[in-house]
Amino acid sequence: MRRVHTVTDSPVGPLTLVATDGVLSGLYMTGQRHRPPEENFGERDDTPFTEALRQLGAYFAGDATGFELPLRLNGTPFQRRVWAELQEIPYGETVSYGELATCIGSPTASRAVGLANGKNPVGIIVPCHRVVGADGSLTGYGGGIDRKRRLLAFERGADGPMEQTSLF
Repeated sequence: MRRVHTVTDSPVGPLTLVATDGVLSGLYMTGQRHRPPEENFGERDDTPFTEALRQLGAYFAGDATGFELPLRLNGTPFQRRVWAELQEIPYGETVSYGELATCIGSPTASRAVGLANGKNPVGIIVPCHRVVGADGSLTGYGGGIDRKRRLLAFERGADGPMEQTSLF
């Protein structure tokens, strides 16, 4: 198993992309909760990230509302079910943790869904920022509530590119 990584600037701060055997397996933000240690990212090599970087650029420019990338998501079967369902949440929309739990056939597992959501290894592309509290409140986000708020606001009114800032 060969891991490599690259780092790119984005409107939500630097993003570290990780590939395992040439397939995207991680996208981490600076200061992200559950971010693996840097030594787990492998050597620096931009080669496998051309398409992911192109699609991220289109997303942040307001020209794309989704991603078409092969992913290698390593987690428990439950986590992978949650992450697969996250990819079904439409751009600009949100669901609650309880609704997500119901969608995966575990209506009483909203807390477990929240934990799996928090361990999503490919943020933004697997849009865990689209999950909110039952009352619509912005609760928990591994990348921080400010980033979550910013991503949701961008998606709800994406009439132009998301500007680079120095907030993150």
